[in-house]
Formats: sequence, structure tokens, C-alpha cells
Amino acid sequence: MTGKKYLVDQAATLLKFAKATTNPDVAAGLLSKAADLSAKSEEAPDPSPQAPEVEQPES
Repeated sequence: MTGKKYLVDQAATLLKFAKATTNPDVAAGLLSKAADLSAKSEEAPDPSPQAPEVEQPES
């Protein structure tokens, strides 16, 4: 499964391309894809680094 950060970064890239193009049809398509990725990012897991579980030695 794709991570949240990846999807957000991809959506941001598509938004940059949409702003850079002069073709309104291309811009609309890129904005639509960016919106899809943004919606998916809200459902995606956020793989935050977590410390491994360690057993404490008995004294």
C-alpha cells in the first residue's frame, strides 16, 4: 500500500504541473488526478517510525 507522504507529494507535483500548463483541458485533468490522490492520502497509513518493542530484563 502506498504511504500518505508519497500520495501528498504526488498530488503537489500534479498541482504544480496544472499551474504551469496553458492548456485548460490538461490542467483540469491534472487537478482531477491531484484531488483523487489527495482523497486517497486521507485513507492511507502514515508509516511513522516507531521504536521496536523491547523486553525489559528482570532484575
